[in-house]
Amino acid sequence: MPRPVGPRRGTARTVAPGRGDRAGDRASRRATRVGKLCRSRSPARGGPLKHIHAGKVRDLYEDGDSLILVASDRVSVYDVVLPTPIPDKGALLTQLSNWWFGFFADVPNHILSTTDVPAEFAGRGVRVKPLKMVKVECIARGYLTGGGLTEYQRSGTVSGIALPPGLRDGDKLPEPIFTPTTKADEGHDEPISFDDVVNQEGREVAEKLRDLTLEIYSRGADHAAAHGVIIADTKIELGWDGDVLTVGDEVLTSDSSRFWPADDYEPGRPQKSFDKQFVRDWSTSTGWNKEYPGPEIPAEVIEVTRQKYVAAYEMITGNAWNGVQG
Repeated sequence: MPRPVGPRRGTARTVAPGRGDRAGDRASRRATRVGKLCRSRSPARGGPLKHIHAGKVRDLYEDGDSLILVASDRVSVYDVVLPTPIPDKGALLTQLSNWWFGFFADVPNHILSTTDVPAEFAGRGVRVKPLKMVKVECIARGYLTGGGLTEYQRSGTVSGIALPPGLRDGDKLPEPIFTPTTKADEGHDEPISFDDVVNQEGREVAEKLRDLTLEIYSRGADHAAAHGVIIADTKIELGWDGDVLTVGDEVLTSDSSRFWPADDYEPGRPQKSFDKQFVRDWSTSTGWNKEYPGPEIPAEVIEVTRQKYVAAYEMITGNAWNGVQG
């Protein structure tokens, strides 16, 4: 993506007043900071960083010819940022994503450095290349659940792909499928078909997006399965570094994917998870109308959610979590 000069879409989703978490004062205040200099200092230049993106979870700063992407402890459900953070969440997402980038060392990614960031961002910030982001959310599904299940129950298809009859919630698909969505500047992303991607991006690029998304999902799912974690589906952000298709944002984390414990997997019912589905289910149980403002998260839900993020990190990487790690 060309280096942005204001609040526009790039490696992190912007926040603008309007709907969901963009409708409230908290998000609006965050959005008004975009474009301003912040107190964090550039490790290389010594001057202040420029805050150019405010997303639901991540913030993006400009530092010379590179960017600094920082994951916060914020948690969003139904496009609303809840008022209570999850301790260590930003660091856990960043460290898991960094581990996967190392795992996929043969796949181009946007990381320049995992350590060359201001001290206050250590462990949850990375220095990245600016990318020209593709205007498609690239999603791979290996199991039928969520919005894919809803579409299947209505039409027998997911993103235009016909599936066998009689599949249940949580069933493994015959093979992973590419189920892209729009990348909306405002509002919600909407499901589209592969043919829609072809019409937007051209067949050659559409095939590259599909093939790389399915490759990352399949390789990652195989590794995770060997360590007791089912990756049901995942969303991948892709962009161009010159003419090289490159992975941006995050990869195979508890926010971008559905993680299920393999030892509790049982098709035909909703699965237990290692991701923010636990918070989503809790928020629904409160009777909340899914509009801003969201409910405060109680301490016990915060702790269980944090433990789920830690468990996913430790099982997938094989590393013990000892707090924020630079």
